[in-house]
Amino acid sequence: MGKKHLSLIIVPHTKTSHRTLSFSKRTVKAAAGLGIGLAVLLTGITVDYVRIRLSHKSYSFLLAENTKQKEELSVYESKVGQLEQKLISFREYAGKLNVFAGIKSPEMLTNPGVGGGDPSVESESGQDLSFTAGQPQSIPKIQALARTADDLEKNFDTLLTRFEQLQGQFATRPSIAPVIGYRSSGFGWRLDPFNPGRRVFHYGLDIATIHGNPVVATADGSVIRVSYDGTFGNNIIINHGNGITTLYGHLSKTLVQSGDKVKRGDTIGLVGRTGRALGDHVHYEVRLNGNPVNPNSYILEEF
Repeated sequence: MGKKHLSLIIVPHTKTSHRTLSFSKRTVKAAAGLGIGLAVLLTGITVDYVRIRLSHKSYSFLLAENTKQKEELSVYESKVGQLEQKLISFREYAGKLNVFAGIKSPEMLTNPGVGGGDPSVESESGQDLSFTAGQPQSIPKIQALARTADDLEKNFDTLLTRFEQLQGQFATRPSIAPVIGYRSSGFGWRLDPFNPGRRVFHYGLDIATIHGNPVVATADGSVIRVSYDGTFGNNIIINHGNGITTLYGHLSKTLVQSGDKVKRGDTIGLVGRTGRALGDHVHYEVRLNGNPVNPNSYILEEF
């Protein structure tokens, strides 16, 4: 029995003779299978290509969204960081207000550093902040800010009550700088300007400014001493009541006398460099019951 086959007759449009191509059924089946396989392969490749294109498009969209969210998060963290700095400033100011009011309530947020200090012990203290400056990185940081804001609100409520009680005493509490200038030396341990290498405790605040500038009383009170000595030169001490006194040293000239009544802002002397001084400045002290305390805690306005 002969092999089964298929014939393909090709008839050209020209007058040339036709051609006949014969294929066995096995060959036709093989060719058909190969064609189907190629078609399936091409379809798979096309589907994969379309899927990759769609995935790439989706990835590009997600990448753009991620970049946008990162930018928004950066702006958000920056704003929270600014809020954090403002809360720190508010808390420091609240500490000054507590000192000004003469209270240490349970809601007081910071230790204002009030104290005379022991000259024989070289120690320096700073505020213990519950959080540090910088951008928040986690939910606990945001929660800490919220707690600090709540503490501030409680403290201000306490202060408001206290201020209402002390309204008549505000005029006699030091609250301004005695002169406009810059802080050349603060309250606390420092190198002795006359003996380099030796550390001494500075019981006041040095404010450097131009010779002859007016020095003012920082609160209402009575002048209890106008004198000269080798340390402070021409100096004035004012009693403000409630155990608070202020001292103004190194003046070039004094303009008040013992027993004079003064008001906050009254000129009491002129800037100089008398006594133990290397340049024109005012040495300013605040004393509570005879003990020097940090004058910065009583200065409510920046200068």
